[in-house]
Amino acid sequence: MRRKLPSFVLVVLFALATAGVAAAANGGFTPVTPESPNASHTQTAYYVILGFTSAIFVLVEGLLVVFIVKYRRRGRDRAVEGAQVHGHTRLELIWTVIPVLILCVIAVVVFVELPKITDAPASNNPVRITVEGHQYYWQFDYPGGARSIGTLHVPTGAVVDLKVISPDVIHSWWIPALGGKIQAIPGHPNHLWFKANKPGSYEGQCAELCGVYHASMLATVVAEPQRSYENYISTTAGQTIGKQEWSGVCATCHGNLGQGGYGPAIANNTLLTQQSALEGILENGFTGTQGAMPPVGKGWTNAQISALVAYVKKHIYKAAPLGATSGG
Repeated sequence: MRRKLPSFVLVVLFALATAGVAAAANGGFTPVTPESPNASHTQTAYYVILGFTSAIFVLVEGLLVVFIVKYRRRGRDRAVEGAQVHGHTRLELIWTVIPVLILCVIAVVVFVELPKITDAPASNNPVRITVEGHQYYWQFDYPGGARSIGTLHVPTGAVVDLKVISPDVIHSWWIPALGGKIQAIPGHPNHLWFKANKPGSYEGQCAELCGVYHASMLATVVAEPQRSYENYISTTAGQTIGKQEWSGVCATCHGNLGQGGYGPAIANNTLLTQQSALEGILENGFTGTQGAMPPVGKGWTNAQISALVAYVKKHIYKAAPLGATSGG
């Protein structure tokens, strides 16, 4: 019993570990449920490769266990050789030909699916949106000049052509349910497409380590009916851009109410009410005794700066009590 106990413990631990992965479902071994044609083709290639590799793993590990048991020493003196197994031509041909056939099948599937992943379906009027990665947020520019921060709005069922760029460092745009990832490289625009099959909210994140606060660089794609999308880019985006800038850029470091977090508390800082001073910090960044801030607003328009100042004056800024010093 003592000899079997370690093996039993290992089996139990392995079962617990694999049970956790199985319970994780899409968060474990398998991709998230695809909601765009290119994501579906990616999943097809994934499952074909997973099926073959899983079968090979089970076969090889199973044979390994069988051989360990069958050819164990069984009390034989260490100086005595075990039973000798000589070559078997037919068996050697089989284990050479089968892997070749498996690789051929995988290659055919990959090369059939790859064009469907990279090439957008024909569309007379794709929605062209620029995705701009910044430290540490995503900015979206729509047809007609509308802009949003952190959340991308698209019409359901339409082909969306993304131009992915970056003004600072390398980022990686990735919404798993809507296709693969693409790098945002300074000076080198990249393109990616997707077509959301149904209305919904699809979560993603920057998949490239882009700095010390990279983990906060999340993204959301909201797929909605055409009329809702048009209303958003014509009206809602402009009306809420100040709030979006605060929530999607400033608050990630300074807290939802400016109370501080990764960055210092700024709710009492009078710079929030001074457009020229705030514009200089956003455009050029800031280095002080409490750390460094990247130029998060580089390229923002005067209208954006004004919207942010108006929002923080109304919802964030609180004058410091008399005799107190303001944060920086």
